[in-house]
Amino acid sequence: MIITSNLSKKYNDNLVLSIESLEIPKGQSFGLVGNNGAGKTTYFSLLLDLIQPTTGFIKNNEVLVNESEDWKPFTSSFIDESFLIGYLTAEEYFYFIGELRNQNKADVDALVAQFEDFFHGEILNQKKYLRDLSKGNQKKAGIVGALIGNPEVIVLDEPFANLDPTTQIRLKQIIKDLAEKKGVTVLISSHDLMHVTDVCERIVVLEKGEVIKDLATSAATLKELEAHFAG
Repeated sequence: MIITSNLSKKYNDNLVLSIESLEIPKGQSFGLVGNNGAGKTTYFSLLLDLIQPTTGFIKNNEVLVNESEDWKPFTSSFIDESFLIGYLTAEEYFYFIGELRNQNKADVDALVAQFEDFFHGEILNQKKYLRDLSKGNQKKAGIVGALIGNPEVIVLDEPFANLDPTTQIRLKQIIKDLAEKKGVTVLISSHDLMHVTDVCERIVVLEKGEVIKDLATSAATLKELEAHFAG
C-alpha cells in the first residue's frame, strides 16, 4: 500500500531523514516511535506532501505522493490543530470535510453519532469555535474529522497526547476497529510506548532519521522498546 524508497530529507547540510526502504501493507496498524528529532513528523510530512523529499519517493497505493494528488481522495490525516479551521464550529468543520469527501450531511451525522462517547458531550452543540476548545477537544474533533469519507489510509501524529485516560482507551478501540474490522491502513506516531504497543501490529523505531528497529508487535515488544530507550 505505502512504499518508501531511498527517501531522504535535508535542511541545508543537515540530514534529518534517511530511509532506504520501508513498505506498509494495506490494513496494517503501523506505529512510528522515536525521541524528539528522530524524524517521525518529517516522514509523515513527506507522506502527506507537505514538504518535498531531497531524494527518493513515497508511493501511496501506486501514486507518487509528491507528483500527483490522486492519493488524496483515499487518504486522511490529523497532525495537529493547524489542520483545523479555527473559526468554524465542530459541526461546520465536519460538514466542510464531508463536502470535500462527497459525503452529505446525513452521512456525516451518521458517522459523527458513532463517537458521542468519544466527545463526552464537550464537542457538539456547544456553539463554540474550534479555536476556543481545549487542546484535547481540538484533537478529538480533528481525529473524527479524519474518519469522514471512509478513507483507506489514516495518518495520526501523537493522537494520544492531551487526551484524558477514558478518551485514550476509547481511541485505542477506534484505531483497532479501523485496522482489524475495516481494513484501513493506520499510521501512528507516538511518544507513548504503551499505547502504540497496544494498538499497532508493527512498530518501527526511528533514530536520527534512520530505521533502527522494525518489530512485529508481541508480548515482549513493550519491554524491548523500553529497554532500547532506557539506553
